[in-house]
Amino acid sequence: GVVTVNAILGYAALIEGKEILNLDQTGLAQKGGAVLASLILAKEKSALAANKVGMGKADLYLVLDLLGGANPVNLDRLHPDRTIAVVNTTLVPTGEMIRNVDLSFPDLTFLKGTINRFTRAGRNVFVDAGTLAEGLFADHMMTNIFTLGVAYQAGLIPLAAGSIEAALRLNGVQVEENIQAFRYGRLYAHTPARVEALVKPSLRGFAEERAEALARLPQKVHPAYEALLDRTRPLDQEARRMLAIRIAELIEYQDVRYAEQYVDFILRVADQESEAIPGRHDLTHAVICSLYKLMAYKDEYEVARLYLKKDWRERLLGMFDEPRWVIYHLHPPILRTMGLKRKIALGPWFNVFLRLLYWMRRLRGTRLDPFGSLVVRQEERRLIPWYREAVEAALASLDPTTYDLAVEVAKAPDRIRGYESIKTASVMGVKAQVATALDRLREARVGATREEAERQAIKGYERGERR
Repeated sequence: GVVTVNAILGYAALIEGKEILNLDQTGLAQKGGAVLASLILAKEKSALAANKVGMGKADLYLVLDLLGGANPVNLDRLHPDRTIAVVNTTLVPTGEMIRNVDLSFPDLTFLKGTINRFTRAGRNVFVDAGTLAEGLFADHMMTNIFTLGVAYQAGLIPLAAGSIEAALRLNGVQVEENIQAFRYGRLYAHTPARVEALVKPSLRGFAEERAEALARLPQKVHPAYEALLDRTRPLDQEARRMLAIRIAELIEYQDVRYAEQYVDFILRVADQESEAIPGRHDLTHAVICSLYKLMAYKDEYEVARLYLKKDWRERLLGMFDEPRWVIYHLHPPILRTMGLKRKIALGPWFNVFLRLLYWMRRLRGTRLDPFGSLVVRQEERRLIPWYREAVEAALASLDPTTYDLAVEVAKAPDRIRGYESIKTASVMGVKAQVATALDRLREARVGATREEAERQAIKGYERGERR
């Protein structure tokens, strides 16, 4: 974090025999605020006065959190003729955003502009360090050291690179990774394209997603999967790419018939969208995502499937040196109804029961479903026909004047969050929003129809007058 970066720079300065004063301000972070740190370097101790950078006296503004860095309360140490900013532009959700999913980030251009107004805008460096660090190391923890490397190579830190790397070794935490992150940051400052080329994701298209799905699915369902994909040929390439992923997932989630129901509805939506608004695909894309989300609700059978996924297990074990075993900590709703208020720990032996539970997915939604009587599961199943009916209602009034409202209805399930009581409350809110959107959609259609009728009447009257 911020304090660690400050300490590393302080150690590096001491290695070189320089004098330092620093101040870490962590109190606000305990109340949801930002962590601030000041570091003052000098050759002679007599040049040091206070351990906090004075008003307008900062030479370098190293911003590791853009939201905190653009906060006006943190800008009084900057000066537009003196301070140069190196900013990590990766946006990290605040605690309030996690509690309230309707909150969104301020505009990135606005945040950058705020910092530019208080600093030497022409020298500032803005870098999406979080994304680059994640791509290079599969770990966001390298973000801050990567940003430090950018600042160093920009000529803004009066220390030797060897001293900073020595301080990283003294820190003793993920030493090689941190040194590499520092060096990659330096490389980015010198030649951004070289680093970006290393982490730029390959653009996976329909063919790649199809091949991956076939490699994962059992051989016996390959013909059915291919047949469903063939039915999507009339759709645009992005829709087909999205469906190649989701059809395979639904086959694994339940069975081929379940995936067929999904494809049937998507094709019906696509046909009506194409007829009403030729060339537009937003509505179909939204339904592809939203209907999948509702049909693949995470129940006990799905949890078992996800835990048994080979790639998930390999990624998990790869995060640790010589892992011994995986222990599952579970607290399913059925245990809560029995009065158990905490998670239970289950060792590797539980894999047998996970495989049995996944096999039992055939009971999902039937009278023999042992979890079917749970209120939350019944509600999740009811959401599927509710959503289809809402989309069909939107399609019934679809025209250029109502298109945006129809897309809003189609995207509504994306706002459903959480599990059990939290999910129930979220569902109620989304249903109310959809009902309101459908009312507005019908009113817009009626209004457009009335206006068209009036125009036709006026044209008829004008033709009669001319005769």
